[in-house]
Amino acid sequence: MAYQAVIGLEVHLQLRTHTKIFSACPADYHGAEPNTFTDPFTLGLPGALPTLNREAVELAMMFGLGLGCDVSGFTQFHRKNYFYPDAPKNFQLSQYDRPIARDGHLDVTTPDGEASRVRIKRAHLEDDAGKLLHPTYAPYSLLDLNRAGSALIEMVTEADITGAEQARAFLESVQAIAQALGVSDATPEEGKMRCDVNISVHKPGEPWGTKVEVKNLNSFRSVARAIEFEAARQSRVLDSGGRITQDTLGWDEGGQKTFLMRTKEGEADYRYFPEPDLPPLDITPEWIAQVRARMPELPAQKLARYLAAGVRAADAGVLSHDVALSRFYDEALSTAPAPDAQKPDAQKPDAQKPDAQKLANWLLTDVTGALAAQEKTLAQSDLKPAHLAALVRLIDAGTIGGRVAKDLLGDVLAGHDPEVLVQERGLGVVTDTGAIDAAIDAAMQADPATVEKVRAGNAKAMNALFGPVMKATGGQARPDVVRARLQAKLGL
Repeated sequence: MAYQAVIGLEVHLQLRTHTKIFSACPADYHGAEPNTFTDPFTLGLPGALPTLNREAVELAMMFGLGLGCDVSGFTQFHRKNYFYPDAPKNFQLSQYDRPIARDGHLDVTTPDGEASRVRIKRAHLEDDAGKLLHPTYAPYSLLDLNRAGSALIEMVTEADITGAEQARAFLESVQAIAQALGVSDATPEEGKMRCDVNISVHKPGEPWGTKVEVKNLNSFRSVARAIEFEAARQSRVLDSGGRITQDTLGWDEGGQKTFLMRTKEGEADYRYFPEPDLPPLDITPEWIAQVRARMPELPAQKLARYLAAGVRAADAGVLSHDVALSRFYDEALSTAPAPDAQKPDAQKPDAQKPDAQKLANWLLTDVTGALAAQEKTLAQSDLKPAHLAALVRLIDAGTIGGRVAKDLLGDVLAGHDPEVLVQERGLGVVTDTGAIDAAIDAAMQADPATVEKVRAGNAKAMNALFGPVMKATGGQARPDVVRARLQAKLGL
């Protein structure tokens, strides 16, 4: 019988605070020289006392509420004692039995459409450690304490995950919630979102196996690969008669395999005790209401709104999970043209907003493709939401065709108004039937053989005349008008 995996995740998010969690030291140390963002408390100097950062507490509350957690009542900090070179205090201020958030859940869907619920056991606040740097071929390591003392929230799931793709989908959803709420940048490549994987395997109907922990995975791809490797490794060990020991493992990205770091510590090894310099904190219903009132729209709420607007599920999922895309899309979707007294129809609500799905198509396909070719992000471009909306409206109104719109996209990405470009360059769709008829007559005279085929009953042969007519009109004639006039002249 095949083995089944049982997986729980521990996700660390660096909170987007102005200062560190227990001191007034600025928290934006990225790009700074090593050891220039330190202070007496994070350095563990004698007599330095912690002061709790209210901003960190409220961001953690917001994140917990976004996961459906209970954040009410008392929360308390404990000292978690361990001796690592990147922890100058020789302890971490964390939350032991009174976390700030508990008993939540997150519903996730994998790319193949499998839906599941992952329960959130707890989410607690703590301070981050520093960072060890290991120069290649050097007989020493370097220590950078800029990160030490940064505000972290650690979220622990129940062991509800059974596979790599489910874990990846869960992490993508957590990242989307953190970014939508603004509580964390949640960028694994910058170390602002890290994950530990607890995994064991067992045969169906048998007790769960001994778990191991794979530490400090800094990409969703690495999490998935580590799960796949470790599940296979444990299965091979058990099949060969061996046993799994409760160890802490690292992940070798180059070799795509796990390796032993140390034997797993037990809870007693950390010698938790309440932090004597920080009193317990009471989170009241009034405080919760204030934080909830400031919460922006969650990805699940965006998804429901986009689906209701007629956006396809796959596109709605992409938009709802990307803060920059959804913000741009929402602004473009809400953009209406300036009133035109010459065109009363422009005052109607249906004429004021671009089609939701067509706008999504242009943003997710044409715009992102063009920006990728330029090696730019949406934020780095000069594209304005109102201009993309105007481009889609020009197509919907029949003012320009799709070919002309694609030709204009480069200029629109550079910040130009498509309506002005169309007017200045005379790119509007040709609807003058006289001009279209003249182009049709010329095409028929140039290709009498095709005309005879069509009149003899081969209607599909008309396509051979359609192309030359469109070319003669510079691709600006309305295709439906061209086809109608061709059919009329050919007697179809």
